[in-house]
Parts: sequence; C-alpha cells; structure tokens
Amino acid sequence: MKRTLLVLSVAAAVAFAGNGEALVKKHCAGCHMLEKPEPSEMGTAKAPPFDAVIFHVKDAVSGEEAQKKFMVGYILAPDASKSVCESNKVAQFGLMPSLKGKVGEAELNEIAAYLLKVYPHPEFVSMLREILTNNRLAALKASPFLINSDNLPHMTKMLIQNWDKAKLGLTDEQKEKLLKIRKETMEGVGKIRRKLQMLELDVADAMIEREDPKSVEKQLEEIAALKLEATKIHLKCISDTTAVLSEEQVAVLLPFWE
Repeated sequence: MKRTLLVLSVAAAVAFAGNGEALVKKHCAGCHMLEKPEPSEMGTAKAPPFDAVIFHVKDAVSGEEAQKKFMVGYILAPDASKSVCESNKVAQFGLMPSLKGKVGEAELNEIAAYLLKVYPHPEFVSMLREILTNNRLAALKASPFLINSDNLPHMTKMLIQNWDKAKLGLTDEQKEKLLKIRKETMEGVGKIRRKLQMLELDVADAMIEREDPKSVEKQLEEIAALKLEATKIHLKCISDTTAVLSEEQVAVLLPFWE
C-alpha cells in the first residue's frame, strides 16, 4: 500500500511539473525568455528573462508560499508600485498586461510553482554577480569623486531605481523637487567628467611618452581641483535629497544608515 501511494505521489509530482512547464510555454514564453540570457540579450529582450524575474522575486519576498502569492497577485493586477524589479527597468520594458480572465488562478499557481522550482539557473546567478562586479569596478574607474565609499551613496541612481515603489512612497511634490536636484547634479558632474577625461588622457599620454612627471603637475592640480568640485556636488546632492525625504524613506533607501 505504501509503495502504491509513493508511486502515485511521484507520478502526480511529475504530471504537475509537466503541466506547469506547458502552461509557462503557452502563456509566458511569448514575452519572457525561458533559457539563460546572454549579457548582450539583457537589454534587447521584450520582457525580463525569467531568470531575472525569479531572482528578484526570491530576493524581495521570503518563503515559497509568499512568493507564489505575490506572483499570482502581480500577474492578475500588474502595478509598478508592486514590482520587485527596479523602477527604471519597469520603465524600459513597460508593465506586463494582466492575465486576469485569461488564465485561471489554479493554473497561475502551477505556473508560479514551476518558475520558482526552475529559476534562476545557477549559471545566471553567477553571470549576474560578475556583471554587477564589473559594473561596480567600471563605475569606480570612471568616478569623478574623491570619495567612493559605499557610505556615500549615489542618491539620484538609487532614487531612479526605486522611483515608483510603494514601499518608498514618493509624493508628486517630492518627485518634482528630486528631479530638480537630479538635473542640477547630473549637469554639474557631467561637465566636470568631460574635463577630467581630457586631462587624464594628457597625463597618461605623457607617461607613455616617458616624459618627466613634473611636466604634468599643472594637469594633476587641475584634476584634483575638479574632483574636489565634483565631490562637493555629490555631497550637496546627498544633503538636498535626504532633506526632501522623510526619515522612513531614507531608511528604505539606506538601511545601513540606521
């Protein structure tokens, strides 16, 4: 009897998994990539690959049942404020259309269970970590600031990533003020960055040509002055931004400041 129940249980699990896969291919594969994406495909896809979607779901929501509930609720009523993806990614891809009335809730639960079981692939997680590390190194290399510690965050970047999140809860008045701060910051740093690039190239060329280091002292002083100016803009951005936000909103963006 026990053996019969075990066989039936295994058969049911296999059938369930197969049905979940079939439902995903039927209702989801037209937009979401099922296989692991290559880095070059990340920005050209019609919708986020499932590897990325489920990576973010598992990162933002604890527990399989809560994850399934979240996914079913979101599929039935997509909303930017509920998305686990960054707000700028939602803006890039747009909101998915609701499947309400097109797919039953029981089938959606099967879809969610299958996706949580299969994704993200370990290879994707490794690739994503490598991309994030490379991006971080590239950002540090191109930074115009004197201080590049994580304790001095890039507020405009963090805000754009969380712009529409319900948890952050920005008001229209706050958004208007923050966009003004972002514009002033980006313009100020952008001008300095362009000047720095030319000066740093001059110094590098001089060293390649084996010139005396003293020949580039003037450029080095200009670089130092520009980086000081950029750092002041960076600090002003942090100060102005946090003045617009409530303590609770700052805690959402910067939990390590607690």
